Amino acid sequence: MALRIDRLTTLYVVDPIRRRTSVGKSSISILMYHSIADEDEAGVHPYYRTATGPAVFASQMESLHQASFSVIGLGEAIRRCSEPHTGKSVVITFDDGFRNFYTNAFPVLDRYGFTATMFLPTAHIGESTLTFKGKECLSWSEVRALQKHGISFGSHTVTHPQLHDCDAHAIREEVVGSKQTIEQKLGCAVQSFSYPYAFPETDTSFKRRLRDELGQAGYENGVCTTVGRPGPESDPFFLKRLPVNSDDDPQLFLAKLAGSYDWLGKPQYLLKMAKKWVSAGSHQ
Repeated sequence: MALRIDRLTTLYVVDPIRRRTSVGKSSISILMYHSIADEDEAGVHPYYRTATGPAVFASQMESLHQASFSVIGLGEAIRRCSEPHTGKSVVITFDDGFRNFYTNAFPVLDRYGFTATMFLPTAHIGESTLTFKGKECLSWSEVRALQKHGISFGSHTVTHPQLHDCDAHAIREEVVGSKQTIEQKLGCAVQSFSYPYAFPETDTSFKRRLRDELGQAGYENGVCTTVGRPGPESDPFFLKRLPVNSDDDPQLFLAKLAGSYDWLGKPQYLLKMAKKWVSAGSHQ
């Protein structure tokens, strides 16, 4: 079994401190899911796994219900971040448009009356079932059926590239094209964008260019893969999220929702900065 430094630090260092210092504080969390299926990820470190088994997902949604979390959309989350609020709120998001959301996740969400936002890589969503990363994706008829039941949809680009490596024209095509396709297929405005792959949070010039592109395309908010929870100072286009998978036992899952996992964002940022400095020095 792989050593989980993130879990040990969260549960036995950060969470006890948080419990003593954060009593009564309200919170908003954005959960990041991908595939809801039993998959063999034995060769992947638990932190980097992206599959959540249906039974685990059902247990996690039951935990939200039992803990009286309010499940809200991204727009409402941004509004609550900027205003005083009480209670516990969570946004549930899914990347990649996998069909197992339709078969394994939605019935559980529907049972509790929970909403969610699914981000679609539109090149892999068709009138018939297409595949992405070796898994079946939603069809447009399934997307429309889910929309009728309160599921929101946002853009995950067209082809799911690493946008940081794309030129300006390609970025615009990915950002605008995916939005237009979803709007044409669903007949409603697309407000949300999800950045594919690891977010280059240390590249301020790239973030500024991408933010401009998103704003010009008509997006109102977005999420990325940076670990943490949003707050009043958050950039509405690059909201932090909490990654979730089958290795999140109930104790760790609830600790993440409470804010005890937010600490991980800082060392990850510092590591990215160090790599950036080393890279810059090697090119001098």
